[in-house]
Amino acid sequence: MIIAIIAIAFTVLGTTLVYYNIFQRQVKNDLAVTAKLLRDTNYFESTDGDLSSMDLSADVQELRITWVDTDGTVLYDNDAEAADLSNHYDRPEIQEAFKNGYGEITRVSDTMNHNTIYYALLLDNGTVLRVATDVNSLFSVFMSATPVIVVIIMTLLLICVLLSHLLTKQLLRPVENMAKNFNNVNYEAPYKELEPLTEIIRVQHDEVLSAAKVRQDFTANISHELKTPLTAISGYAELLEGDFVDEEKRKHFYHEIRKNSNRLLALITDIIRLSELDRSDREPSFEELNLYEIVSECVENLEFGAKQRGVGLSLKGEVCRLRGNSHMLRELAENLIQNAIRYNNPGGKVEVVVTANPEACLIVKDNGIGIPKEDQQRIFERFYRVDKSRSKETGGTGLGLSIVKHVVEIHNAKIELESEPGVGTTMKVVF
Repeated sequence: MIIAIIAIAFTVLGTTLVYYNIFQRQVKNDLAVTAKLLRDTNYFESTDGDLSSMDLSADVQELRITWVDTDGTVLYDNDAEAADLSNHYDRPEIQEAFKNGYGEITRVSDTMNHNTIYYALLLDNGTVLRVATDVNSLFSVFMSATPVIVVIIMTLLLICVLLSHLLTKQLLRPVENMAKNFNNVNYEAPYKELEPLTEIIRVQHDEVLSAAKVRQDFTANISHELKTPLTAISGYAELLEGDFVDEEKRKHFYHEIRKNSNRLLALITDIIRLSELDRSDREPSFEELNLYEIVSECVENLEFGAKQRGVGLSLKGEVCRLRGNSHMLRELAENLIQNAIRYNNPGGKVEVVVTANPEACLIVKDNGIGIPKEDQQRIFERFYRVDKSRSKETGGTGLGLSIVKHVVEIHNAKIELESEPGVGTTMKVVF
């Protein structure tokens, strides 16, 4: 509707200006012809005759005829007494006629209702004959056309409303059908222009569904994982409270309560940490640090636990400078090394390597139980375990590798996995 109104306004303005200019040129040509015809009559041959008897008001209607002497004195005017008129020598059209043989000018009325067009012609006797006529001004032409323009605008607006209503329905119907068929991968976009948008929305739709499924699985898994140690703690506590066990079993129950409490605490700690890593509104602080120094501290802290499980733990490498978050990198190293220790066999080995050339790299290699091919794509999922029974025995929460994955993504690094059941696993993080 706005486009229609603007189009009408500019069309009316443009056509009116063009035709008004054509009209003015036609009037000026007509005045020039009229002045030449009057020149050829016997009225203006000599200034010596009796001019008081001269009367052209009835012969030439709607034209003002003024005869000006060589000094600018008005000799005759068909609309007023010549004696009452001031000297016309200073009039632009008169001066131009004396100079060039003819002159013309358009004077705009103060009321803006009409304009007066003057044409002055130099006669053979040196006097000037001037003719003038009034024409409607451009403003009055616009005003006279306003009712018609308003009717046209209202009609077009009504047509625009009806057309937009019909076209919108027709245009949106295929889009609505497309929205209903997003789950159908073979459904094509109704318009070629919508194909990129359709693909983007379909990808986002799949991501939303995938995220919803992940949340559902996470909720179900976390409920189960929290319930298991809580049930054990509650059961042992109930037996102790009822005094149904002897002193020797009490010690065993106390041990189980402590073990399940530690497992529950570790689980809650990992869940909170994952929640913190999931938040994208806070950027971690990065600094220049030595990866070898961080990994060396982790190896030193985990060495005692490795000896208890009968697993050999070794470190080799070199100074490796990179920008990162020391706390997150420490978590990454600890989780990788702990997994290598937990899922190893008595007498097994875990080798940790830090290299700086050709790129910063952390490698954790073990000769433990390994990971089957079908499970390798899912080990970074939350609560996913290859061997659930072994995980519970070793105290794993099933969230360690999920934390590793988040830390790797935050540092724009990549993690590579090589594993074979019964041979061992190699985790390689490239920064």
